Amino acid sequence: MEFKQYIIDGKRAFSQLDYPELERINYIELFDNDEIIYYLGKIPLKESRGSFCVCHPNDLEQETEDISLFKESTNNLKLPDSILKKIARRQIMYINTEYPHWRLRLDDHRPEKWTVNLLALGDVGSTLLIGLKLLGGNIIDELGIYDRNESNLKRWEIETNQVCHPFNNNLPLVKIISHEQLFDCHMFIFCASKGVPSIESEIGDVRMVQFEENAKIITTYAKMAREKGFKGIFSVVSDPVDQLCYTVFKESNTDANGNWDYKGLPPERIKGYGLGVMHARAIYYSKKNVALSHYENEGRAFGPHGADLVIADSINHYNQANSIALTQMAISANLDVRSLGYKPYIAPALSSGALSIIKTITGDWHYSANFIGGAYMGSNNRLHKTGIEFERIKMNDQLETRIRKTFEKLRDFNDKQN
Repeated sequence: MEFKQYIIDGKRAFSQLDYPELERINYIELFDNDEIIYYLGKIPLKESRGSFCVCHPNDLEQETEDISLFKESTNNLKLPDSILKKIARRQIMYINTEYPHWRLRLDDHRPEKWTVNLLALGDVGSTLLIGLKLLGGNIIDELGIYDRNESNLKRWEIETNQVCHPFNNNLPLVKIISHEQLFDCHMFIFCASKGVPSIESEIGDVRMVQFEENAKIITTYAKMAREKGFKGIFSVVSDPVDQLCYTVFKESNTDANGNWDYKGLPPERIKGYGLGVMHARAIYYSKKNVALSHYENEGRAFGPHGADLVIADSINHYNQANSIALTQMAISANLDVRSLGYKPYIAPALSSGALSIIKTITGDWHYSANFIGGAYMGSNNRLHKTGIEFERIKMNDQLETRIRKTFEKLRDFNDKQN
C-alpha cells in the first residue's frame, strides 16, 4: 500500500486518499515512537463511526461496518513495520472524513481525572452514584448531580459526601449542579426514566414499554448536547438502552427541520450501559449448573439489554443448546426479582452502570453498546486514547447467525425511526 502523508494543525496523518486542501509532506519514518497518528478515510455516513482505534491492518481498508468487527480476521495487507507497530500499540486513530466536523477528532484527549455528571437520582441513578463514589477515587475528580426533586438532590449531596475513608480520603466530591451545567463534564450519564411498569405488571419485556416516553425525554438532552458543543461521552443507562442510544445519535445530528446534518455528537461518543448485568446474570445462573460453570471464564454476551440478548456459553467450545438455555435465564432474571415484589435495579445500576463505567474510564475491557453499521450493539470492548477497540473472537457459525439476527433486528428498529 502507498500512503500520502499530511500535517494537520501539527498532527501527523496518512491516507490512501487525496486531500488537496491539506498540507502534504514527504515520507518521513517517524512512527517508531509514542506519538498518536491519524489515518484519514471515508465510510458512508449514518452507517459508520466518526473515528475508532485501528486494531488490525484490515481496518485501514474498511468500507462497511457490521458484526464482522467482532470476528478474528487474517491480515491481507502488506504494511511497513513502523505502521504495524503502531497498530499493535493502538496508536493509530482512523478518522472518517465524511463527517463534517472530522477535524475535531484531532483534539481528542483522555483526562487524568474525569468530571462525571449524572442526571436523575431515582432507584438506578442513586445506586449508580453510590457505586461511582466508592470506586472512582483514582479516576473521577468530581461527580455532578442533578434531579428535578430539590429535596432528593440535597439529600444525596449530604449523604454521599459523608462517605469517606477514615484517613487519606480520595473519594470524588459529589456536587449539586444546575440544569445548564449538565454537559460541563467529560461524561454525562442519563438515568432519567418514565413509565416504568408496576411490579404487578405481566408484561414480558418491560424495557421496550418505556421506549416511547424515555425517547421523548432523552431527545431534549441530545439536542442540548448538540447546542452545548459537548465533546465528552453521552452515556445511556435508562431502558431500553440500545434503542435510546440511537435516538441520541439521530436527534443530536438533525437540524431544526429534522434533516440529518451530522453536526452533533459523533456516534462513537454515545455509549449504552445495559449488557454488563446480562453477563453478570449469566454468570450467576451458570454457577448453579455444573454443565454451564465454564461460562465465567469462557463465555461472552452480545446484543441488547433485553429480549434479543445473545449469550455464548463458550467462545472456545460453543454449545448452541447450553447457550440458548443460559440466554433465557439471563433474560428472565429481572422477572424473577419482580415476582418477589421488588424492582430489579441494584444489579443493573452496579454491573451495567458503575462497574462498566469505571472500566470505560480506565481503558479496561467491559460490556457496553457501541455504534456499528446503523445500530448500537453490545459487546466486550475497551476505550483507548485513539478510540474504541472491539474484542475479536473466533466465532462459531451458529453463534454468528444469532449475533447477526440480533444486529439486524436492532438496525431495523432504528430504520423505522428515520
